[in-house]
Amino acid sequence: MIEFEEIKEKVILVGVSLNDGDDTQDSLTELEELASTAGAQTVGVLIQTRTQIHPGTYLGSGKLEELSELIYETEATGIICDDELSPAQLRNMEDALDTKIMDRTLVILDIFAKRASTSEGKIQVELAQLKYQLARLVGLRSSLSRLGGGIGTRGPGEKKLEMDRRLVKERIAQLNRELKEVKRHREVTRSQRQKNRIPVAAIVGYTNAGKSTLLNTLTGAQVLEEDQLFATLDPTTRSLTLPSRQQILLTDTVGFIRKLPHHLIEAFRSTLEEAKYADIILHVVDVSNPQVEKQMYVVYETLADLGIAGKTIITLFNKQDRMDTPVNIRDFKADKTLKISAKTGEGLEQLKETLDEVLHERHMLLERVFPYEKAGLIALIREQGGLISEDYRENGIYVKAYVPKELYARVSG
Repeated sequence: MIEFEEIKEKVILVGVSLNDGDDTQDSLTELEELASTAGAQTVGVLIQTRTQIHPGTYLGSGKLEELSELIYETEATGIICDDELSPAQLRNMEDALDTKIMDRTLVILDIFAKRASTSEGKIQVELAQLKYQLARLVGLRSSLSRLGGGIGTRGPGEKKLEMDRRLVKERIAQLNRELKEVKRHREVTRSQRQKNRIPVAAIVGYTNAGKSTLLNTLTGAQVLEEDQLFATLDPTTRSLTLPSRQQILLTDTVGFIRKLPHHLIEAFRSTLEEAKYADIILHVVDVSNPQVEKQMYVVYETLADLGIAGKTIITLFNKQDRMDTPVNIRDFKADKTLKISAKTGEGLEQLKETLDEVLHERHMLLERVFPYEKAGLIALIREQGGLISEDYRENGIYVKAYVPKELYARVSG
């Protein structure tokens, strides 16, 4: 594998505003954070208001000239556009500006390549990168050769861009086979969980909302926590014991973001589908972010794209420790909402109780004296249900517990 020296690129962010009051400025603010996470320094921002994005050059000719002057003034080494560029736009902008051209998708893919640590994550990232690059081999080859490293050179990078289309397609086919095997293994693990009837809660939310901190605080998972976008990429599953002694599995998922590249959604579908098969969705929201409502919208939009519906949703308004004054935010799509701070632990005991309540709604109350020769069934109740109390009596063991309806039929007779 070819190693590249890390380059602190100086970039100009470019966006197109299609109507008054849109979120272009907010999107560019987020793009600046993405660029910083990828290792670049933003030295300028340019927005053009148009009725539609220019199909050939993204910006109009006048703005291209203004951008060229800004490149000279700031000594920028690259341009990052806030939308995914077509191959023609990429080549034409590069010809007009004579500098490295990138788009939002390339930056996100680059961050994912940097964050992936497991073999599954690396396969999914490389697959997404190659699919993105396949249609852009000509434009990207000249663009990436302009600099020896920087954004877009992690993962497949220049080495694989020098392959011809046939070799890239062969590599994509190989990665798809490997991903299919990983997916098969994931399905086996998932079916085993379902067989054991251990409930699962998937933690979803906008990137940097505090999902990993929540998992760590609740379970001691020791997942990386950073105040950066996509600090963690690979999903982590840990067990949590609720107040009723019911066991539940918590699964962290990759963070969502506006304009999440479709290549990534497709590549990470098997990972994101953990939420699809979960019993409960824990929607973590960063209440300290000015764009909190927009971020909530993006999360629900992404869940809909993945076909995730009909789940019990508990929305957690996180980072209350950052708020000087209370904010009144509502989530009408959630079944329950709680105010928490994953960092300080505020509200997490209430969260455990709420999880118990939700699971108990799906369970039946069992009260029975088990003969001592059937004590093994009580271990099953502890594992799959919520044991309230037990009492050792002369005629057997009295048990009061909430158990899944399927288990109730097995142990109540």
